[in-house]
Amino acid sequence: MSDLETRQLRYFVAVAEERHFGRAAERLGMAQPPLSRAIRELERQLGVQLLIRTTRQVALTPAGETLLADARVALDAVAAAQRRARRAGQPARTLRLALKADYDAGLLPRLLDAYDVMPVELMLGGRGEQVPALHDGRADVALLPGPFDERGLDTEPLVTGPAVVALAAADPLAARTVLRLPDLAGRKLPDGTDASQGRMASAPARPLDLSQIFNLVEVGGIVWFLPDWVARRFPRPGTAFRPVEGLEPVTLKVAWPAASRSLEVAAFVRVAREIAQAPEAALLGG
Repeated sequence: MSDLETRQLRYFVAVAEERHFGRAAERLGMAQPPLSRAIRELERQLGVQLLIRTTRQVALTPAGETLLADARVALDAVAAAQRRARRAGQPARTLRLALKADYDAGLLPRLLDAYDVMPVELMLGGRGEQVPALHDGRADVALLPGPFDERGLDTEPLVTGPAVVALAAADPLAARTVLRLPDLAGRKLPDGTDASQGRMASAPARPLDLSQIFNLVEVGGIVWFLPDWVARRFPRPGTAFRPVEGLEPVTLKVAWPAASRSLEVAAFVRVAREIAQAPEAALLGG
C-alpha cells in the first residue's frame, strides 16, 4: 500500500463532514466526479470501504469513522508544521503567548519584563481557545488556569489559589460569609450546568467577555466560579464574591506543545517558574 497524501485526507474529511459529495465538492472548490473518483481510489488503496453511499446521503463505515478521527489529527499536525516552519524562517521572530485576559494571576507584567530572549506577541482569547492554538501552531506557549485537556502538552504549575463564586449582591446567598456547594443547587453557570456540581464552567457556546459575565451575574441570570485573583481585580458593587467549601482551588499553568524543542520556549518556561516562585507571587495565589 502506498503512503496516503494530505490531498486524499482533505478530500475524505470534507465528504465525511458534509455527508454529501456535492456539498463537499463545493467546499473544496472542485467538481464532484473527480472527488468521487478520488474517494474510490482511496478505498481501493486502503482495501476497506469508508463510506456507505445512497441516493440521499453518505454515511461512514466503522473504518471511515476511524479514518476521520485520525485524518483530522494528521491534517492539523501538517498545518501546524507549516506554520512553525514559516515562522522559523522569518527574519524577525516573536514568541507567541496565548492567554485569557486578566487570568495571568498578575504575573504577566513581570514575565514580560524578565524575558529578554525575543519579543513576545500576546494572543488574547476566550476560555478554551489557548489549547487549540498550541496544537495548531498559532501559539508557542500559553498561560491558562486548570482544568484543561493536557494531552499532547507539557505543563508547569505556577500559582495555585482558591476559587470563589460570583453571585448577585441581591442574592440571598450573598448574606452568608461562606457557602457550600449544595447551597448553589438550581443556580446555573455560564455554560448552563448546575453550579452545585462544583466544576469550573466550560466555554459557553457564545463567547462572553468579563463585563458580559458580570452583567449576567448582577441581574441574577447566572453564578460563576472564578479564581480569587481575578475577583480581587474586579470589585463591583452589584456582585458578591464568596468562598465555597468543597470547591477545588485553581492552578495557573504554563503550557507548551510536548513536541516543542524550542530554546526560546524553554527559556520562557524557566523565567515563568522563577517569577512564580518569588514571595510576591505566593500572595497572588492566595
